[in-house]
Amino acid sequence: MTSQNIENFRLTVLNPGGRDPEQKFHSVPDPGEGPHPPINFHAFAACTFGAFHRDTRRAAGEKTPVLLLLRSDFRASERALIELKKDGRTVALSLKETGLHQIAQQLREPGKLSRFIKIVTQADTCVATTPEAAEIYQRVRSKHDPATVAFIPTPYPIEDQRWDFSMPRNGQSGIFVGTREWDVPSRNHFAALLVARELCKTTGEPVTVVNLDGHKGQRLLGELNFPEGKLRLIEKWKAYPDYLRDVAQHKIALQLDRSHVPGQVAGDALLCRIPCVGGDGAIERIAFSKTCGEGRTINEVASMALDLLKNPELREAVVAESQEHAQERLSFGVVRSQLGKFFAQLQGATAF
Repeated sequence: MTSQNIENFRLTVLNPGGRDPEQKFHSVPDPGEGPHPPINFHAFAACTFGAFHRDTRRAAGEKTPVLLLLRSDFRASERALIELKKDGRTVALSLKETGLHQIAQQLREPGKLSRFIKIVTQADTCVATTPEAAEIYQRVRSKHDPATVAFIPTPYPIEDQRWDFSMPRNGQSGIFVGTREWDVPSRNHFAALLVARELCKTTGEPVTVVNLDGHKGQRLLGELNFPEGKLRLIEKWKAYPDYLRDVAQHKIALQLDRSHVPGQVAGDALLCRIPCVGGDGAIERIAFSKTCGEGRTINEVASMALDLLKNPELREAVVAESQEHAQERLSFGVVRSQLGKFFAQLQGATAF
């Protein structure tokens, strides 16, 4: 494949039987344009000016390689794989939910595990959005060339000024808590709230928490006794641009997530140009390596967060470094090229 063909590479993402409607990305959409923002798996379609589908025949009709998502009981994905291969499509696979706890939950039933192994071994390749998922796919595909599995992080349109949600530094205040799930042990949401409360008491900075659990969530948060007037709740789903504008008003995003997820909280922080502290998602490890939680204790994360809240110059330095790393590894242009080269390796000199 020539460099021009790689640059023009297009990818179709298929979530068979999913709820998201068909979406074609002829260009990078404006914030708020289209039914779904160009993040997570939609970002692979968006960065390659490809398409996102839930209907297998329409996905095959794009005449491009297909990234097939594994969801639910995997039956629809299995049928889609058979149909796509009959049509001659090159098919890459990925679990739709790729945090380690999510993978464990999906594969704890014998039938689903059997189906997963069968599908993963029959596909042309696997694209993993975390290094850990890549290692799992490689082990399942032990009889295949390891080069047929790639870790490719979900990209963010950081090079597009329309997606720069940064706010004036003198208008920022407070801590945004990135997690929201009380009942997932690896999220460590309770511990993150305790750290946020401590930082609030020490610095006077307010804390913002997403609570989608209604009255129960309010009662749980009430038990933590945040300083009066310092706890702000977001209690309804917002359009993605509106959510980013909320996040951008803060000095830092804080979490203690140990789920090894792709890292949307960190991706949001990149678009908002604020530091992300304490998680271990793939994007955090790439863009915020000096403030992520990988290999660090809760006390160490709390200390880093305190330093960042007190020191605007340090925040600026972390943001600048994160943008540099993101431009090198996470931008739409870079990931489009990475995808093109990876699929070219699979198909040799055949143009798509």
